[in-house]
Amino acid sequence: MGASLDGVMLFGEEESQIEVGSFARECIERAAAGLDGVMSIDLGGRGRKIRQKGVLRARSRAELSSKAEAISAFMDGETHTLVNSRGEKFENLRIDSVSVKNERVSGSSVIADYEIVYMQLMV
Repeated sequence: MGASLDGVMLFGEEESQIEVGSFARECIERAAAGLDGVMSIDLGGRGRKIRQKGVLRARSRAELSSKAEAISAFMDGETHTLVNSRGEKFENLRIDSVSVKNERVSGSSVIADYEIVYMQLMV
């Protein structure tokens, strides 16, 4: 079983590669005249980037285009849940970009590489 986004099997049975980045923190640093050093204000955690790469497979170019459009429809500013083939769940994901490239014919199928970049807003 492949990955699913909000319970929808958009990616077929193909195995996806999911790269999970590190959580980041944000801070503001200010210097004051006459004082040695800086003041640092911690603004807290800011989430992490998650990249999903894989291959889309379809019977025709039209079906491949339809699959790509269905994935792009999730790039709506809302948060989503990604579950990979091992059952690992990534929640509160905003989709920042979707790219589908390198379309080619493979046997009786049309395939293309895809990459989706998510921002995990909180855990």
